[in-house]
Amino acid sequence: MITGAHVLFYSTDADADRAFLRDAFEFPSVDAGGGWLIFALPPAEAAVHPAGARFGMDEHGKSMLGSILYLMCDDVEAEIARLAKRHVHCAPVSQERWGRRTSFTLPSGQEMGLYQPQHPTAVNLAKTKIKKSKAARRTSVKATRRSKRTKR
Repeated sequence: MITGAHVLFYSTDADADRAFLRDAFEFPSVDAGGGWLIFALPPAEAAVHPAGARFGMDEHGKSMLGSILYLMCDDVEAEIARLAKRHVHCAPVSQERWGRRTSFTLPSGQEMGLYQPQHPTAVNLAKTKIKKSKAARRTSVKATRRSKRTKR
């Protein structure tokens, strides 16, 4: 059973980018040792987009799948205002067919996306599936107990 996803960010200034994510977004984290923070992220979803060429990095002679992260929010302008109070500058908002997007620059100089989706999202599907699965197990356990009592 898959229990989660671990997103890797590659940075030329990892310490500064970790501090930025901790301070600007206040993501809770654990220290895996030596200040290596592992952040808890909000619920996520994944989509596969077409590319004209391989997009990623080589690891042990294999091409690892590349990705781009967009943080999702309910109100992009409100989030931009909140980030501005933490001295984070966002690019102008663009209206796309799928939502309203912007980006901001990490201390390493890399950009990260931020968007307000205007399409159906999948972020709560895993929670719904887990709840349904737990309810089905409870129903199954109750039915098994009833069956055992009936056989006695």
